[in-house]
Amino acid sequence: MKNPNITAYIEKDPDTGYYVGFVPAIPGAHTQAENLDELYRNLKEVVELCLEEMDIESIEHLPKFVGIQQIEVRV
Repeated sequence: MKNPNITAYIEKDPDTGYYVGFVPAIPGAHTQAENLDELYRNLKEVVELCLEEMDIESIEHLPKFVGIQQIEVRV
């Protein structure tokens, strides 16, 4: 099996100023950090730990990233 390419979502918390990253396809794969470099390292570590607990078939069937669409809505 080749190394999977995992998609993470990154947001910035307006209250704390921290970056928050999570992988929707992997339960428990989330972390936070004060800067993007630290967040990347943290995400990589947590994803690797989560993947160690998954079987090969589950890893091979992780969703493939297609894209992100912003939608403007009236409030």
